[in-house]
Order: sequence, then structure tokens, then C-alpha cells
Amino acid sequence: MRPKRISADPARVVLSAVLPLLGILAAALLAGCKSLPPQPSLPPPPALALSGSILDVHDPSSIVKDGKLYYLFSTGTTIPIHCSSNLRDWKSCGNVFTTWPSWVVSDIPAADSIWAPDISYYNGSYHLYFAVSTFGSNRSDIGLLTNATLDQKSPDYHWIDQGRVIESKSWDDWNAIDPNLVLDANGKPWLAFGSFWSGLKIVKIDPATGKPEKGAQIYSIAERTQPPDAIEASFIIYRDGYYYLFASYDFCCRGSDSTYNIRVGRSKSVTGPYVDESGVAMTEGGGTRIAEGGPRWRGPGGESVFHQGDDTWWLIYHAYDADMAGTPTLRISPLLWNSAGWPRPVTPIAR
Repeated sequence: MRPKRISADPARVVLSAVLPLLGILAAALLAGCKSLPPQPSLPPPPALALSGSILDVHDPSSIVKDGKLYYLFSTGTTIPIHCSSNLRDWKSCGNVFTTWPSWVVSDIPAADSIWAPDISYYNGSYHLYFAVSTFGSNRSDIGLLTNATLDQKSPDYHWIDQGRVIESKSWDDWNAIDPNLVLDANGKPWLAFGSFWSGLKIVKIDPATGKPEKGAQIYSIAERTQPPDAIEASFIIYRDGYYYLFASYDFCCRGSDSTYNIRVGRSKSVTGPYVDESGVAMTEGGGTRIAEGGPRWRGPGGESVFHQGDDTWWLIYHAYDADMAGTPTLRISPLLWNSAGWPRPVTPIAR
């Protein structure tokens, strides 16, 4: 008796033939992937090619536009004003002060210049915060000037001294310099500041006065964990659900020997905690580096950020030009973002 023949399932036949081939193909692909070299990161886009009044620009403020002109301010005896119609060609547009307010002279009699001005338009007027101090001291003041317009031809152009905003004394563990007015996601104002000592701080501001609310808590947002605690120049922006804290690490003001570099962290809250791209808290010394010195452009820092509209952002900072005996020079670089929402590295080199 002949055994009964059992018909094979056509699908099983095909599958049994294909599976070994798929295994061989997968192994080949894996082997090929392992041999691929790591993909290089995108190079930083070139900085803008600048001309005009760009030398001896230290701690440039952010940029604001009033009428047809862009304005920025910088460290100096009387707070120099720089203006441009196109962000590339800059000219000197005078100074803020002719004489200092009496409270500045009284508080910090040894001061010889006004540091790190911060400009913004808020609550119907331009707010210009500034710092007064001396090197190596935390006996410091932050002051505030307001103006209805930046157009010096307007009859409404007049800087109004709003007085002292916040001060630090020698016994404090923080330093009241390098101010930055921050608007949170709800439009509420905060003031970030700080240098060396216990690092960077932020405090809530009364929108009516531009000064800290009565009894407002001072929050710590970034700190170096090892002496000499070299961190300063905080600047905070809000983008796509995150607050980004930019800061200058290490040392400015040494010409071509300056070691400033710019780092960043982010947080869901304006008061922190801010962490870098690796998850290290900025209060624990973290910070993702996005700008550092090179052969010509040394010590980039003293940074601000300008939001021109939509998703167009610019990093405004100084760098010391080794080809010009270490002269601090204005640099403006495109600030681009990677797919994870972090700022890409920038370069002070223009094309």
C-alpha cells in the first residue's frame, strides 16, 4: 500500500526558502554598517562680515530696532551707542551718558567705566540696565535707564535715570553685575545677573518699577564648582518650550590671552534647573560649549542673543582679535538649532 501523499503549503515553502536569504542579507548589512565611518557634525555657519564701528566693542548688548535702525550698546565710560541699517555696517551713534548719576559716583567711587549694558523694549519704553563695579570686587551696582525712543532726532529722546536696581556688598556671596532682563513665557519680567563668587542668579522684577519685587527670592541658576568660579554674562531666551541660559566661562579682558568661551543649558522653568546637552546641571559646572577661541579670534564671550523674528536668531558677542593686538571686536553669528532643539556651535570667522 502506497503512503498517502501530503500536499505542501506553498506559503511555507516560499518562507523557508526566503528566511535564510534574509538572514544572510541582514548580516551583510550589519557588517557594512559597522564599517561606516562616524558622520561629521555640520560646520558652523560663517559670522556676518562686519564693518565700521566694531573695534573696542566689549560686552555688546542685544540688538533692538527702532524705526529703520538697529541699535546696540557696549561697555565704556559713557555707554557707547552703535547703530546700523543692515546688521553689517555699523557706525558710532553717540553715548548714553554725559555725566554719571550721583548715586553711581557715591556708591562706587573707584569705577572708571560702565559695564555690560542690556537693552530691551518692555512695558512701553526702552529699558537699559547697566553695571558699575571694579575688577576683583563684588561691591557692585546694577542701575536702570529708560527712554521712550532711541531716535536721537525725536523730541521724546531722553534717558531717565531710574536709580539703583540691585546692589551687592563685600559680605555677599554673589556679584551684582552683567544684568539681563528676561521675559518669561507669560510675559513676566525677571532679571538675570552675576559674576564669579557663587555664580549666576535670577530675581523676579516688578513691571512697574523695573526693580526686584519686595521680598523676591534670588534663585541660583549656574555656578562653577571649582575656584576661581569663572562664570558671568548670563543671557536667557525662551524658545519652543525651553528657557536657554547662555553664559561666558573662564577669563575675559586679557587681550589675546583671554580664555572666555560661551556655553549654554536649558530648562522648562525660568528659575531652573538648567542642564546641558549631557544632562549636567549648570549649578554643578555643566554647560554645552558653543563658542571658543581660535588662532585669530580669542576669548569669545560677553554674549547676548537677538531674535529677529520667526526662527531667526543671532548671537552677539565680542572676541579679541589677535591680528589687532587683542582688540575686543564685535562679532555677530547666526544661531542655528539642531534637531533636538540645542544651539549649534558658532564661529567668529566671517566668509
